[in-house]
Amino acid sequence: MLIELHRRAVLASAAIVSRVGPGDLARDTPCAGWTLGDLLVHMTGQHHGFAAAAEGAGADPAVWAPGPPAADPVAAYRAAVDRVLDAFGQDGVLDRPFALPEISTGRTFPGHQAVAFHLVDYVVHGWDVARSLGTGYQLDPDVLDAALRTARAVPDGAARLAPGAAFAPARPAPDGAATLDRIVALLGRSPTWPG
Repeated sequence: MLIELHRRAVLASAAIVSRVGPGDLARDTPCAGWTLGDLLVHMTGQHHGFAAAAEGAGADPAVWAPGPPAADPVAAYRAAVDRVLDAFGQDGVLDRPFALPEISTGRTFPGHQAVAFHLVDYVVHGWDVARSLGTGYQLDPDVLDAALRTARAVPDGAARLAPGAAFAPARPAPDGAATLDRIVALLGRSPTWPG
C-alpha cells in the first residue's frame, strides 16, 4: 500500500511540474531563497539520490549532489521520476536498509521509513511548485493521510534553524485547516504563501 501511495504522490508532482514553462523558472517558491528552477534541480537530484539508496548506493555523497540545471528541466524531472519509481518498485524495497546521508551518516533507515520520507517530501514539493505557479494542487485523501502521519513524526526544534536544514520550524495551521495545509505548516511553510 505504501508503495502505491508513494507512486501516486510522485506522479502528482510530475503532473504539476509538467506545467512549468521556461518563463516560470525564475519564479519565487515557498522554499526560501530558491527559484522554481532551483527547486526543480533539487527535486530531480533527490529522486536520483533516493533511487540510488534503494539500489544500495545511497552512502555515496555524489549520488545526492544536485546537477547543473538541465536544458529541459521538465524532461529531466520526468526521467528522475521514472528512475525512482522503478527503484522503489523492486521486490523487497520496503525491507532494505537505505543510506540517507542528508539525514544521518551514522545509520541506515528501513525501506518503509525511507519511502515515507520521500512521499511526504514530494507531497510538499508538489505543493511548492503549484504555489509558485499560482495554481491549486489536489491529492487523494489517503496520500495526504500518509503524508500527515510522517510530517507529524519529523522532529521540530532548534535543528530546523541550522544552515541547510531540510525544513524550517513548524508553523501553526489555521483552525479547520485542510490536511495539505496542516502538512505544509508542520514542515515550516506558510499555508497561505505568498500571503
